[in-house]
Amino acid sequence: MLKILKYLFVILVSLAGILVLIGVLFVNLSPQFGADPDEAKKAAFEKLDHYSNGEFRNLMPTSMDMDIGKAVKMLPEFFKNDPTRVPDFEIPVVKVDSLDLVNKNLPTRLIWFGHSAFLLQIDGKNILLDPMFGDVPAPHPLLGKGRFSKELPIEIEQLPQIDMVLFSHDHYDHLDYESVIRLMEKTKAFYVPLGVGSHLESWGIESSKIHELDWWEEQQVDDIFLAFAPSRHFSGRGLNNRFSTLWGSWIIKGETKNIYFSGDGGYGPHFNEIGEKYGPFDFAMMECGQYNERWKEIHMMPEETAQAGKDIKANVIMPIHWAAFSLAMHSWTDPVERVLIKAKEIDQAIYVPKIGSFIDLEGNLSSTEKWWIKP
Repeated sequence: MLKILKYLFVILVSLAGILVLIGVLFVNLSPQFGADPDEAKKAAFEKLDHYSNGEFRNLMPTSMDMDIGKAVKMLPEFFKNDPTRVPDFEIPVVKVDSLDLVNKNLPTRLIWFGHSAFLLQIDGKNILLDPMFGDVPAPHPLLGKGRFSKELPIEIEQLPQIDMVLFSHDHYDHLDYESVIRLMEKTKAFYVPLGVGSHLESWGIESSKIHELDWWEEQQVDDIFLAFAPSRHFSGRGLNNRFSTLWGSWIIKGETKNIYFSGDGGYGPHFNEIGEKYGPFDFAMMECGQYNERWKEIHMMPEETAQAGKDIKANVIMPIHWAAFSLAMHSWTDPVERVLIKAKEIDQAIYVPKIGSFIDLEGNLSSTEKWWIKP
């Protein structure tokens, strides 16, 4: 009996060792993890007041209490089979014809792909925002949950030439390796937070096409004004590179329209500062999803989303970061239902379009159909 127990112990230890080896090889060899900024970049970052000891910092104290140990303990709750976290019907997705995207004399408009991914057409330019078009927001399909909808409004290969891709930060539900690879040849330029260019370079993007921006840095690209503003969040794609790259939000201003894209982050005074510096905004895409009281300092609660819209002086806000993936424990419709209530309470105009429908900023942006309710 003792020999059998020893034999089983050896087998278990061997299996554990093999799993650890596979994990180490996967983390070190899989391209999805990207690459950390090199020493020259880190040395330049050290001159910034929001970077020290190899890490970027938020503008205000922000709790990152979800360490590895607590995260592991929470896994059973996260993977709990809760039917309210995903739709129990096929959510509507409006299909887009590629021919409808090639006219240069179009009004300023957007197409939402779910979560935080958008195509913005403004003043003859095609701009993608956080184009996560993959099925699972994780470095491997087995490590995450799939997209709610079976299809996207349009596939990457059918998109017109892309003038700019803007990324808010390097998390998997915003910066997707497979999407970048498929977009590489049809994209003129990538605008990213400091450090994120290292990921793109490791994936084969020419450095001349990558433009890294710091908080409050501005660039004029033909007739389009870009500014990168702070958010209250964090970064990292691996096990030991949290805070290694910057995170933030984008201001995109054309000839007649001023647009804000929040990226991810908790509520804070930076919204007022952005509103004073760059507002008012015609349209603002505001994070509203994947929140929890345990990490509310890095992801806004829905009521804070509505208030943040007021803070930045947005004429109309749209809740984003929902309707595509389940990355938290709330029901999938909780974000939109709660933000609608708060927006009405504080008289903040809000628009909730179907995935794939044209969001015409020259038209009437008022929500009438609650498409997220099962017919």
